[in-house]
Amino acid sequence: MLSSEQLNALEEILSHRVVIITGGPGTGKTTLIRSITAVFSALGKNILLAAPTGRAARRLSEVTRSKAKTIHKALGFNFKEGLFQKNQDNPLDTDAMIIDEASMVDTFLMYHLIKALPMASVLILVGDIFQLPSVGPGNVLSDMIKSTLIPVYYLKKIFRQAHESPIIVNAHRVRQGESPVLKSLDDSDSLSEFYFLEQHDPNKVVSTIVELCTRTIPERFDFDPAYDIQVLTPMHKGVVGTTNLNQVLQKVLNPNPVMIETMGSTFKTGDKIMNLKNNYQKDVFNGDIGIISSIDRKEKDLSVDYYGRIVNYDFDEMDEISLAYAISVHKSQGSEYPAVILPIMTQHFVLLQRNLLYTGITRGKNLVILVGTKKALNIALRNNKPTERLSGLAFRLMDN
Repeated sequence: MLSSEQLNALEEILSHRVVIITGGPGTGKTTLIRSITAVFSALGKNILLAAPTGRAARRLSEVTRSKAKTIHKALGFNFKEGLFQKNQDNPLDTDAMIIDEASMVDTFLMYHLIKALPMASVLILVGDIFQLPSVGPGNVLSDMIKSTLIPVYYLKKIFRQAHESPIIVNAHRVRQGESPVLKSLDDSDSLSEFYFLEQHDPNKVVSTIVELCTRTIPERFDFDPAYDIQVLTPMHKGVVGTTNLNQVLQKVLNPNPVMIETMGSTFKTGDKIMNLKNNYQKDVFNGDIGIISSIDRKEKDLSVDYYGRIVNYDFDEMDEISLAYAISVHKSQGSEYPAVILPIMTQHFVLLQRNLLYTGITRGKNLVILVGTKKALNIALRNNKPTERLSGLAFRLMDN
C-alpha cells in the first residue's frame, strides 16, 4: 500500500519529462521505484533501470525483480577508446529511465546520460542527497534540486516497520546533526541493531574489530564473517585504515595456506576481495565483492566466486582486485550489508564528515556497530561543510 506521498509522486511523474525523488532510509524509495516500473510496464512503455555502480545496479535489480544495468553499460561506454556509443545521434531505445543512487552520478556522466536520452522519454532520478557526493566532479543531484526547475518529490514519512529500526532512526538523527542513541553491547542481553563501543586506543580498536568479526557477531547474531560482516573505514592509511585492517583480518579469518604474493599484496584461497575496475568482458564492476575460490600457480590465474558466478583473473590482472575484509566508506556507496562495523577515530579527522558517517550507517541492513570515541563522533556530526561543494550547476540551470 503506497503512502499519500508515494501516490502523489506516482501520479505526477506521468505528466513530467524529468523528476527527482529523494528521501532518507525507510521512506519507501524502493517501493516507489517498483510501482513506477509496474505502471510503465502496464502502459506498454519500455523502461530502463540503471545505477552508477555494479553493486547498486545488482541491488536495484534484486528489489525490483527487473533487469538493471550500470549507467556506463547502458550508454555503451568503450573503456579503450573512452567513448560512449549512445548519444544524441544514437539515442537509447527507451520510453523512461530510472536512475537509482543518483547522488553518485558526477557531472561528466550526467552530461552523457542526458545527451543519450530520446526527446520524448522520461528521466526519473532517485537518490539521497545527504549521502556522500559523487567521487567525480560536481554535486549534480543536489544542484538540480536547488535550481527549483525540476519537480522534486520528498519522501519524508518513515514507515512503521522502518520506524522501529534503530539503524534507520539513528541514520535520520545523524542526517539532522543529532547524536545517535548509543547502546553498548553490554547494556542488556536483548539484541538490538545499533551499538557504540567506546575505545580510544587505535590498536585496541583493531583488536575489538577482530573480536567482533571472529566471535561476538557470529555467535550472538549468527552472521557469517566472510559474507555478512563488512568493515567500513574512512581512510586507507593508518592503524585503523583499510590496508592494515585487511592484513589483520586476513590472518584471523582465513588461515588457508594456499596463497600468492603479487604487487605487494598477498591473496589466499577463501579471501574476500573487491573488484576495482569495470570490466565488461568479465561482466564484473567496480565495487563487486567475491570470494577467491581457487589459485592455480601453474596456469598463473585465480578464480573468484561472485554471487555464484566464477570469474578468472590472470596473475598480471591482480591490480584489478584488492582484499575486502575492510573497505572505504566511499567504496561502499550503493551497497548494503547485513552487518557493518564502522571505526570512527580522531585519527580520521580530515575525513570526519556528517555525510560520511551517515553513508556508513545506512550501508547496514540488520546491524551497525560503531567503534571509537564520542569526540570523533561529535566532530563528524558538526562537520557538514562537505555538502556545500561549490559546483555552480544550480546557478547555470537557473540562468537558462
